[in-house]
Amino acid sequence: MKRILSLIIVVSLLALTFGCTEYHAQGAGAGALLGGVAGALLDHKNPWRGGVIGAAIGGVGGATLTDISMRASRESAASNQPVEYRTTDGAGVYRADPVSYNAQTKCHKVRERVWEKDQLVKDQVREVCEGEKTEPTY
Repeated sequence: MKRILSLIIVVSLLALTFGCTEYHAQGAGAGALLGGVAGALLDHKNPWRGGVIGAAIGGVGGATLTDISMRASRESAASNQPVEYRTTDGAGVYRADPVSYNAQTKCHKVRERVWEKDQLVKDQVREVCEGEKTEPTY
């Protein structure tokens, strides 16, 4: 079990290192961690194989979901209109709604909500800024 956990940690760190942005790295790392654990638990004959495959699939999935989320948030902030993405079967829905704009910081607040099978699974407010923050404060 120690080897499985160490492998999952290594794969997660690699995903964090090679992510495109901070947000992509977070999504890839979380997806790799969850996918690795699930894969290791599901593959009873060879937990290493299951952990590696699960981490790879989870990492790609997490980075992809993060990319969709970031793109929709930016679109919503730029157009000041709601943006909605749906899966082809309609079971998954992502919606970004503009909330407010702060002219001093040049940042938009966008409310992101995700539904799976008509059940709200995520509801958060993301800040989308036009420039780059150079300090942790405004």
